[in-house]
Amino acid sequence: MNKKRLLESIKKELEWLADVEYKKGAKNFFIEKVVMMGVRVPNRRKVAKKYFGVMKNWSKSEIFEISEELMELQIGEYRTIVFEWVFRIKDRFEKKDFERWEKWIKKYVSNWGACDDFCTHTVGYFLARFPQFLPRLKMWAKSKNRWFRRAASVSLIYPVRREKKYLDEVFEIADILLTDSDDLVQKGYGWMLKEASNVYAKKVMDFVMKRKDKMPRTALRYAIEKMPEEWKRKAMKR
Repeated sequence: MNKKRLLESIKKELEWLADVEYKKGAKNFFIEKVVMMGVRVPNRRKVAKKYFGVMKNWSKSEIFEISEELMELQIGEYRTIVFEWVFRIKDRFEKKDFERWEKWIKKYVSNWGACDDFCTHTVGYFLARFPQFLPRLKMWAKSKNRWFRRAASVSLIYPVRREKKYLDEVFEIADILLTDSDDLVQKGYGWMLKEASNVYAKKVMDFVMKRKDKMPRTALRYAIEKMPEEWKRKAMKR
């Protein structure tokens, strides 16, 4: 199947799977204006898996090329499919791909769903494999772009969850984002701290207690969500 036929087949299948009622409800999860066809996420992933079978022997550059062509359409379903494809070729990642990830976040990530889907999988795996790029997250955390700032934290979820390390980096990013006024950024770094607490509960609690008077309540609640009840009460007390 050539590229043109592949794109046409994906479009037709997604149109057939579209659910008008789901589309209406799904849009309520986003503050930003989102464009979607109305296909549920599990069905998107099935479509991604099906057509990856057609292109799995393509070169990485060919997969990136068709991926960017789909993402140019700025439709949620296509982004889900692309991020699924890219994660399926994670064993082919190279150091030079990091610049592409930065380009994709800047150009194609326009809501928290896309940010989390891409960064908790592809970017997170990349960082676990090539930890020398971890310092670049500090630049993201200082960006004017809210999605780079959220990405700086949620990209650490995969490494800290799978590798059970990188706590210093988690704390560094949390400190940079500590008083960020954007609630989606607050939720992002709070989520990162929550995941770190699964491995380093006491250290994360100590970190939170030293900063709880400066942390926005949204970030604080996320960070302590999995803590013992007694710890939660202590952290929430002003």
